[in-house]
Amino acid sequence: MKITIVGCGKMGSWIAKELAKENEVSVYDVNKSKIGSIGNVKNLNDLEEIKQFEPEVLINAVTLQNTIKAFDEIVKYLPENCILADVTSIKSGLPDYYKKCSFKFVSVHPMFGPTFATMESLREENAIIIKEGDEQGKSLFQKLFSSLNIRIFDYSFKEHDEMMAYSLTTPFVSSMVFAACMDSTAVPGSTFARHRKIARGVLSEDDHLLAEILFNPNSLKQLEKITARLEFLKHVIKAKDYEETNGFFDKLRKNIG
Repeated sequence: MKITIVGCGKMGSWIAKELAKENEVSVYDVNKSKIGSIGNVKNLNDLEEIKQFEPEVLINAVTLQNTIKAFDEIVKYLPENCILADVTSIKSGLPDYYKKCSFKFVSVHPMFGPTFATMESLREENAIIIKEGDEQGKSLFQKLFSSLNIRIFDYSFKEHDEMMAYSLTTPFVSSMVFAACMDSTAVPGSTFARHRKIARGVLSEDDHLLAEILFNPNSLKQLEKITARLEFLKHVIKAKDYEETNGFFDKLRKNIG
């Protein structure tokens, strides 16, 4: 397959490297310094070269806030049968965009972002493929993820947004609250240091991405669950009820498996 990947950040570069093993891959990035570091791919210097390459699939791996803008700038250079693809973790605006455009599409979410995952060993990591996508496009990513032993989940756009409120909002908000309560003068133990490392990783993400995760329409419901559990924990601490505390700990251990 002829595939063009736009955006040569960590995720875009990783996808290009993996797909180039069995496909003809080209890459384009407005930041020319990012082009040329990926082996076995064709480097494109401008949008006209995308037109000349005639990709069958265009994978948009630019930053979240620029995803739709990048599509708008590039679609005029694509053949009519080209499949549009995105790899964003938040799908805000994309369902409406795909409905209005004339191109087939596939939307995926690799849930092993470069911040925490070991990109060379992704066994048992997870990825989501959106149900509404084109079958040929979905097949491309199913083959890629399966070859790396990545677990694949199929969700609709709506189900994806609901799941992201749970799987992203909950840990991200917890890390943000932890960071908000940090005292730089404290001497941390090993548990504290591990939590701090996670918080640093979360806060190294792009501000726009963090904001979009928080502004997911389903996020507030998850945040209310967190505050409700905190209120219950305050009740347990005030009461110093060891029996209730033991029951609470048992439930926590069951929740985390």
